[in-house]
Amino acid sequence: MPSRAPETRYAKSGDINIAYQVVGEGPLDLVLVPGFVSHLELDWDDSGHARFLERLASFSRLIRFDKRGTGLSDRPGGLPDLETRMADVRAVLDTVGSERAALFGYSEGGPMSCLFAATFPERTSALVLYGSYAKRQDPDEDYPWAATQAERLAYAEEVERTWGEESDLGRMAPNADEAMRRWWNARARASASPGAARDLILMNSQIDVRHVLPAITVPTLVLHRSGDVDSRVDEGRYLARKIAGARFLELPGEAHVPWVDSDQIVDEVEEFLTGARPAPEADRVLATVLFTDIVGSTELAARLGDRSWRELLERHHALVRRELIRYRGDERDTAGDGFFATFDGPARAIRCAHAIVDGVNELGLEVRAGLHTGECELIGEKVGGIAVHTGARVAAQAGPGEVVVSSTVKDLVAGSGLEFEDRGVHELNGVPD
Repeated sequence: MPSRAPETRYAKSGDINIAYQVVGEGPLDLVLVPGFVSHLELDWDDSGHARFLERLASFSRLIRFDKRGTGLSDRPGGLPDLETRMADVRAVLDTVGSERAALFGYSEGGPMSCLFAATFPERTSALVLYGSYAKRQDPDEDYPWAATQAERLAYAEEVERTWGEESDLGRMAPNADEAMRRWWNARARASASPGAARDLILMNSQIDVRHVLPAITVPTLVLHRSGDVDSRVDEGRYLARKIAGARFLELPGEAHVPWVDSDQIVDEVEEFLTGARPAPEADRVLATVLFTDIVGSTELAARLGDRSWRELLERHHALVRRELIRYRGDERDTAGDGFFATFDGPARAIRCAHAIVDGVNELGLEVRAGLHTGECELIGEKVGGIAVHTGARVAAQAGPGEVVVSSTVKDLVAGSGLEFEDRGVHELNGVPD
């Protein structure tokens, strides 16, 4: 799990434990109501899914949960109806102290979100629906897009047969790469058994919330991708047409899941909920870079042997990541026994470096660390530029158990209470001035 994943906790809904996470400190509460199955912790293992969650948490206090019978929540046998799912959401909201929240229901999460918004308008500030529908089975003149009962049965049997190998990915994200495919199938196996996946499909086939839609009075945004083959774009239009005052927005693309090309979706959600469209991400940003590596790692690895060294290295990595979480650092790269991380505050970066240096002593290791603050280039998920090279060269000046910083860092933390020892002027290889 990436270092950014929050802690999983549990809310009591009757006799059932509902797993939930809270991330972000924004001014509004936002409940993400998942489709089909979810897994709170494995969701963070896919970079696209993690970015989707981080974007939502950037402007909200994001509240997530695994519905009963799936993911990390209790699996009491059988699957819940919409009323029971609503009670579970209320239990989570009560536990985290949320009196009123916006609901973001995608795919299967949409119908329950509609019912919740209509039933508890005093607890619902707004409603966002993505890739969703009003009913799944038995087409009629009013709703011709639903599948027949025979088609739903065949679909359920196919999903059960290929669960953990295909897991319906062809409909959810037709252009998924191999990395996403591996993650998706591992997440599916951990989230539900093949039989539970089948039963969930059959139970959802009975859902019909058409009569609920006119009773929704909260501000509503309906998003749908034009090429979605799981839920047709006309189903999104239907939802918006039946909910008074709802805004409908059709987006290009084929992916049903919202974390593929998620900025396209989250930009609209953020503007709808906050009234402000997010500013384009800067190509350059001021950051403090931290480099660490283990002193004498080659000799130590040779002395311990491959297996023991690997186990020790795993403990070292776990400790470093724990401290990065504690001091809000972003892990950028890991190569062998070294870490590269960035921070938005130099004082926290220094304290994190000291915590790492002190912590690894208990493992019988010595680490050196170096820090520099400067303007960094953002290249997708990567960070580059002269500031990064400078930080690496500064780290090379550190001895065993030392934290060395550039004068830039020292100047920026004046008044922080941190104490420094002057190491003089050094010429850093490849770094001007």
